[in-house]
Amino acid sequence: MNLRALVVAAALAAGAGCASTSDDPRDPLEGMNRAVYVFNDQVDQIVLAPAARLYKNITPDPLREMVRNFFNNLDDLFIGANNLLQGKLEEAVNDWGRFAFNTVFGLLGVWDVASDMGLEKHNEDFGQTLARWGVGNGAYLVLPLLGPSTLRDTAALPVDWAGDPVAVHRPVDESNAATAFRVVSRRADLLGASQTLEEGALDKYQFHREAFLQRRRSLIYDGSPPRERPPAD
Repeated sequence: MNLRALVVAAALAAGAGCASTSDDPRDPLEGMNRAVYVFNDQVDQIVLAPAARLYKNITPDPLREMVRNFFNNLDDLFIGANNLLQGKLEEAVNDWGRFAFNTVFGLLGVWDVASDMGLEKHNEDFGQTLARWGVGNGAYLVLPLLGPSTLRDTAALPVDWAGDPVAVHRPVDESNAATAFRVVSRRADLLGASQTLEEGALDKYQFHREAFLQRRRSLIYDGSPPRERPPAD
């Protein structure tokens, strides 16, 4: 948790103190962000992607799905809390119902019986909650090791971590091991997408930025974002 706090503090300080280096008003810290992006990409290529490929090669698909379901089930607790904070009571009850059914009847979540029952899987975090409360994105940021974010979402990270059962689990060595396992599992699910990016994107940084900002906007508005206003002349 101390390392995470340092990452957030460094990003917030950079967002507050660095001069503009980009023509894109959403990304005034592009020079710094590109440097962090290169660092993250090297870490991914040297450490994370090879670990994900190894995990995918030695782990049968059904077992990987069970791992994915287990971590997704834990996420539903905090997702429900964020839906409640956003005033979406029905969605919150749905999320907590998913957790209850999957934990009890899905053997601690390794089987996603809730989806078979028609309970929809949602994706909410405290950054989205702040956005629904009217807090703007702020500057686009690329965080060391953590990847794309915004000033608002970075400020929300401590709350996200406090609501993450894996992050708050004790002892710490078990929490760190579970976190690493979850990261490798989720990276393995993105191996195909990263290969497509390598082959097709002329500017990987710009592609990642646009994809992240568009996805966040879609998540904030539950898949139906309003039309963006064109920039003023």
